[in-house]
Amino acid sequence: MAGIRFDGVTHRYPGSTTAAVDALDLAIDDGEFLVLVGPSGCGKSTTLRMLAGLEPIESGRVHIGDRDVTSLPPRQRDVAMVFQNYALYPSMTVAENMGFALRNAGVPRAERETKVREAAAMLDLQDLLDRKPGKLSGGQRQRVAMGRAIVRHPKVFCMDEPLSNLDAKLRVSTRSQIAALQRRLGVTTVYVTHDQVEAMTMGDRVAVLDRGMLQQVDSPRALYDDPANTFVASFIGSPAMNLLKARVEEGWAVAGGVRVPVPRAVIDAASVPGAVTLGVRPEDLALVPEEQSLALRVTLHEELGSEGFVHGSPDAPGEWESVAGEVVVRVEARTAVTVGETLRVRPRPGSVLFFDAATGQRLRG
Repeated sequence: MAGIRFDGVTHRYPGSTTAAVDALDLAIDDGEFLVLVGPSGCGKSTTLRMLAGLEPIESGRVHIGDRDVTSLPPRQRDVAMVFQNYALYPSMTVAENMGFALRNAGVPRAERETKVREAAAMLDLQDLLDRKPGKLSGGQRQRVAMGRAIVRHPKVFCMDEPLSNLDAKLRVSTRSQIAALQRRLGVTTVYVTHDQVEAMTMGDRVAVLDRGMLQQVDSPRALYDDPANTFVASFIGSPAMNLLKARVEEGWAVAGGVRVPVPRAVIDAASVPGAVTLGVRPEDLALVPEEQSLALRVTLHEELGSEGFVHGSPDAPGEWESVAGEVVVRVEARTAVTVGETLRVRPRPGSVLFFDAATGQRLRG
């Protein structure tokens, strides 16, 4: 096992003037489960492929443990990949698929069979070893792909959206199995997904990328509570954090009928005088009867059983403005809400974050 370090790593695809990954600095601890998350095209899969040696590095260095692997071919990096499409050989049995890399490496048959049986027991595949992939469900095929990686006992696991081909219910159960298995094995794991719920529930830490640049890396809780900028604030969390445009008047941020005190340090650090962006999570907006609040015309009410989410837009044009065009409010289960009615909401005390109106960077008081 080993830690991983990216030192100023950049990759640019041929013919492109924009770097797919730009000067990435990232350290991953030995045995850590790190998730790379971001929208399509943000560079997360490219980062994983550079680690595995499947993409060249334009500049910078990659270290696995105490070795500089920047120029090493994939087979010399001791990295096992688990792909989105499973990549199983249809003519081979489960046992043969799992032991294929070991056979190529010249591992004796008895040792190979022992390792395959051990991995199959971990993954509850003992009764499927003689089947071929065509006779397996999607979840079973994914476990076989995991088993093929496990039998190698690599220093690093690289997983590129391994659950994307599974249905929603199976994704939930399989992600918990993968996380539990990684903790049991203790192998350093880099996991790529575009699903922020998957990232938040699986990773020891989560690295958020956007347009090839690392935005923030932290624990799931810290990303949710303490985002570094408006991109992280709006990407992490489902529904996303509400971002409201506000003007600053005599030490107060004003958005519609809401007035929030602004620390002096925030006012001084803002790049646009007299303006800030307010961030507040859906669960931190309370329904209130008072006038000092946002007037919200309901456009959608999502009832999820244990809770609900109300979506709304300004009751009157120009009254207030959301960066996303609407505000989302978490409400208790069975709250009576009608589309078209007007509700009044206000942030709970101490729940509002401040961001720069121009750069989107977090402003701290």
